[in-house]
Amino acid sequence: MKRLVLVLIPALICGVIFIRCGSRGVTNGYTNSTTTEVLTLGVFHFNFPNLDVVQIAEEDKIDVLSPEYQKEIELIVKKLMLFQPTVVVVESEPDYQNEMDSLYNDYLLGNYTLGRNESEQIGFRIAKKMGLKKLYCVDELGFGSHYPHIIDIFCNEESEEYAALIKAFEDDGISPLSFHKKSKYMTEGILAELIQSNDEENIKKDFGNYLLDIFKHELVPYDFTGVDVQTGRWFGRNLRIFRNIQRIETTPSDRILVIFGSAHLNILNYLFDCSPEYTLVRTNDFLKK
Repeated sequence: MKRLVLVLIPALICGVIFIRCGSRGVTNGYTNSTTTEVLTLGVFHFNFPNLDVVQIAEEDKIDVLSPEYQKEIELIVKKLMLFQPTVVVVESEPDYQNEMDSLYNDYLLGNYTLGRNESEQIGFRIAKKMGLKKLYCVDELGFGSHYPHIIDIFCNEESEEYAALIKAFEDDGISPLSFHKKSKYMTEGILAELIQSNDEENIKKDFGNYLLDIFKHELVPYDFTGVDVQTGRWFGRNLRIFRNIQRIETTPSDRILVIFGSAHLNILNYLFDCSPEYTLVRTNDFLKK
């Protein structure tokens, strides 16, 4: 599978590593009266922007605006409505919040036709049905200055170190140990794809991909170049996303629906699972109903 290349890499540098823990759908020792329930919906990007690690070929894309998929999305929305979310969080950066608010308000007034992306196809529909005034943009690109030596490499595109790092990204995902699940949206539909993506075992296996290939890249023997790159590019990014969600004022009576690319769940679910502020519910308990 083709992996992420040049343009977005410099934007993904900061963060932390952690160990997986806990069991989902329980309170981790905290009572439900003091925690806010969270449902994380891991998705493929409905508009196929090809800005992520995995690049999708044209022949492997679907048009979610076609009648058959629109009907299926309506069914998915109906299933998620059983969660009765009071807060909807989407994969857009906070700088996009004003534009998101404007589009959503136009949609509420009947003056906007939903685009292909999942934030609108699922997020807007659910928020409207729940009578919510807005959706929250919480994505981050993971900028940081923890590792200036990594920034120096990315800023020197003529160097051998830069070329070696880019090659490591291009080779990412070719390890025989890498986990690749077969997409189901073309053969079995969007719902089957989402159930597969939100399967706890698949999420766990997907996390292992971030500990191979680029993670193990060394410019010189026994340095931590790849570890530092991956720390900012992925781990730190998701910690920042989680912090943005923490910034949303909620109470234990709220229920948060998080709509994000499924790869993010291998970290976000861990954070929600271990946090004393939240109770992570099992997404497939709703998708399979």
